[in-house]
Amino acid sequence: MPAAARTDSKSEKQIEAQLLDHIRVLASDDFGGREPGTDGEAKTLRYIGRQLFDMGLVSGTNQPANPWYSPVKLVAREPAGSVARFSRRGRVLPFDQDQALLLTSGRRSLVQGAPLYFVGRGNVVPPRAELAGRVALLLDDQGGLGAREAPYGPDASLRQNALLAGGAAAVVTVLDGQRTLNGVAERRRRQGYALASEALGGDMEGFLSPEGLEQALAGVPDNLASLRREADKPDFAPHLLDVSASFEATTRETTIRTHNLIGRIPGRKPGAGAVLLLAHWDHFGQCASPPAEHLICNGAVDNASGVAALLEVSRRLMKVPGGMERDVIVLFTTGEEIGLLGAEAFAENPPLPLKNIVAAFNIDSVAIAPAGTPVGIVGRGMTVLDTGIATVAREQKRKLSMSDEPNRYIRRQDGWALMSHDLPAVMATSAYGDLGRLEKYFDSDYHRPQDVVKPGLELGGAAEDVAFHVALVQYFADTKRFPATVVTGTR
Repeated sequence: MPAAARTDSKSEKQIEAQLLDHIRVLASDDFGGREPGTDGEAKTLRYIGRQLFDMGLVSGTNQPANPWYSPVKLVAREPAGSVARFSRRGRVLPFDQDQALLLTSGRRSLVQGAPLYFVGRGNVVPPRAELAGRVALLLDDQGGLGAREAPYGPDASLRQNALLAGGAAAVVTVLDGQRTLNGVAERRRRQGYALASEALGGDMEGFLSPEGLEQALAGVPDNLASLRREADKPDFAPHLLDVSASFEATTRETTIRTHNLIGRIPGRKPGAGAVLLLAHWDHFGQCASPPAEHLICNGAVDNASGVAALLEVSRRLMKVPGGMERDVIVLFTTGEEIGLLGAEAFAENPPLPLKNIVAAFNIDSVAIAPAGTPVGIVGRGMTVLDTGIATVAREQKRKLSMSDEPNRYIRRQDGWALMSHDLPAVMATSAYGDLGRLEKYFDSDYHRPQDVVKPGLELGGAAEDVAFHVALVQYFADTKRFPATVVTGTR
């Protein structure tokens, strides 16, 4: 059955109104910022569950003891202690502990008397024989990287992880760029979450202020300026410094019990597989402190708008004449904001074999672009879904962006957790069809108390995205238009 014709402007205005109604509820102060494990979660899930039940969906958990709500157990790991000591030729050097931050992925990690090994900017990982038992000292300032990518994007953590994987006893990053100790500490407090099933590690990461580095190098010829000059030489080679380090880091743990919500639209041929739609329901709860007037991160755009869009896509799919051949799984994930954890939990313990999911479409922060904005694809060129998406775009008379720039954000959304399990997942949305407009949101309201329902909230593109996703699901749920035999996951 071909995809349905694109909705007219009157229908799109009706969708906009329905989206706004959902967003006003989900992003209200009464929901407290939709933080996992709080009363705000309970209210959020009751609202979503009631909507799906009233539409006629059935539970998709495949767990009779847990209909609709799939439990996800998280562990919050908060840095509890950090001690750094530096010595030279057996003499302990004076050091101000406020100039260092040490973090571990386990409960407690120790490094004793390990030599400092300067690796420059960390662009090349030395052989394991050189790194083993040593503390890799790394400069943070990459020079020329944009603020959005360098400070907290994947580059910083990838360099550290590569050195740890290469055998370093610890990695210490000198914050000589845009990052600060306070900024790293605040971000790690928000990011120190994992699934309870995730095994504890013991990796040690450290951060030094420029002042801390000068203290650690007291009495040796090296300093921050000389290390920078060395790192910039074309023939730079990692080398030992005449300093040893002893570190200790401890972590405090708290258990958080939260939930994914899973609904299902039964297909006529359930054995033919399923199409998955997902949106994360969670946000940060209270994220500001007095004397600020507004303390809650309400998350109107991120991601009350995505939840609203998925609800309205579901409503329209339930009205497709004759239904669809494949099942449609509707997933509302927890823990996206703290590490894509709900999507990872779904992938680790799915209600159906992942190989039976022929396509997945994530919906996130869609209240960005006006009607008429092209559809951008996060994951373009990375799955087998591109041809089908292009076909639906032509049928829907939607302009499709051919840019790969949205792929810069591939790791920052739930689809990445699914792709990591070889499930073909993309975001296809007008929100990523105009990256200038999207980045303006990132630089203003994103993850701040300002992300509330206010005059001018743009829902034109979101309404078109609802209609587009209805057509996408119809296409990929059709076994003739998208045979299961062509689905091979990501490549």
